[in-house]
Amino acid sequence: MADLTAQSGTPDVIVVMGVSGSGKSTVAKGIATTMGWEFAEGDEFHPKANVEKMASGQPLTDEDRWPWLRLIGDWISERVSHGQSAVVACSALRRAYRDLLREGRPQVRFCHVDADAEVIEERMDSREGHYMPASLLASQLATLEGLGEDEPGVVVSNDGSQDDVLVRALRALGLVQEESPSGPTTS
Repeated sequence: MADLTAQSGTPDVIVVMGVSGSGKSTVAKGIATTMGWEFAEGDEFHPKANVEKMASGQPLTDEDRWPWLRLIGDWISERVSHGQSAVVACSALRRAYRDLLREGRPQVRFCHVDADAEVIEERMDSREGHYMPASLLASQLATLEGLGEDEPGVVVSNDGSQDDVLVRALRALGLVQEESPSGPTTS
């Protein structure tokens, strides 16, 4: 993966990516809280038709995803225009989706939260109040394209506790220098 050093003095935008149930929202919220950055849940940008389609067990197509991704890109651009760093949880499964999110936005970096399919399926089966059924996991895994060597980002395993995963993500992204007894020290 490409160099991840944040440019000092410019906003930093982290897109925490991965399939549904991987823990990307938990990691993204943790990064936002630790860093004092604004957070957005990518699922909230989906139009009602997308949510209904997924809730009925139908995978989204690229045509369904492009307008959604553009809305997320607009949200990112607005934060950057105000000099604000931010974190957004967004599946960003394909390289083309990530390219759209980075287009004209050199501040964007990715944190791919990776977990075993069995673990993800268990989480999806046990969570309540989410429209994404576990039956769509296979289609998401089939769509997922790992980060390319030239893409600015890191891959973080979702093994261990939520705190363990968050600390790994913060360190991999270069957002913390070391861990003190009271938690990570931000850079």
